[in-house]
Amino acid sequence: MCKCNDPNHKHLSRREALRGGVAITATAAATVLATDQASAQTANPYADPAEPALPPSNMVLDLSRAALVVTDPQVDFLSPDGVTWGVVGPSVTEHNTVENIEALFIAAKAADITVAVSPHYYYPTDHGWKFEGALEKLMHKIGMFDRPGALDLEGFEGSGADWMPQYKKYINDGKTIVTSPHKVYGNDTNDLSLQLRKRGVDQVILSGMSANLCTESHMRELLEQGFEVAVIKDATAAAIVPEGDGYLAALTNFRFMANAVWTTEEVVEQIKAAS
Repeated sequence: MCKCNDPNHKHLSRREALRGGVAITATAAATVLATDQASAQTANPYADPAEPALPPSNMVLDLSRAALVVTDPQVDFLSPDGVTWGVVGPSVTEHNTVENIEALFIAAKAADITVAVSPHYYYPTDHGWKFEGALEKLMHKIGMFDRPGALDLEGFEGSGADWMPQYKKYINDGKTIVTSPHKVYGNDTNDLSLQLRKRGVDQVILSGMSANLCTESHMRELLEQGFEVAVIKDATAAAIVPEGDGYLAALTNFRFMANAVWTTEEVVEQIKAAS
């Protein structure tokens, strides 16, 4: 028992002292764990945590109610000829994104599940917007995804707004849903949710570009609409600029919010096993 005569001295009960000691120990342990994980991820900032704190996924793919959704499978994002290649190219190359998206198309088509593409197009009227976010300003300035009009395909073939050449045989097969374009990032401005609901889909295998922009925004909106969403982490990529690494930002949010975060290999194996 404390024999201090200071009237301002606070006497602690044994329970309070123990509680404080446990809190300090827990804080210290968390600090050590965070430090260890940070050190482990220095070499590969995209590696999964060695000791995950979040519950594991229990999503099970059901092909009878599943769809592959690909955001912005377009030249301006995925080709060295695209206007954004200077900032997205390293990420696309590192994650083998172009080839992984094609692997998803092949697996989905072989299993005969719903496939939907959510493109990004800007028409001349969109350039009359009175206010824009930073990337909207940039996209309009560099002519990204520009088309001459909603009813005009002049100059579309081979343009930055066109599909990647290797994807055309999957997208233009008369079965793939090509939604109306989204205008900023999310599918709340197009008919993707409607098209999926009309086909009895409530599970989404999500891939495409760009990880922290359209792909993440689609994930968020689909989750809000009640879909079960698995994000395919190596079938997307993002810009790396002085302001930050878009892929790393998205990967954190995929882990926090998606029903599952899979690799292309993992989901292709699941599709084949379920077919």
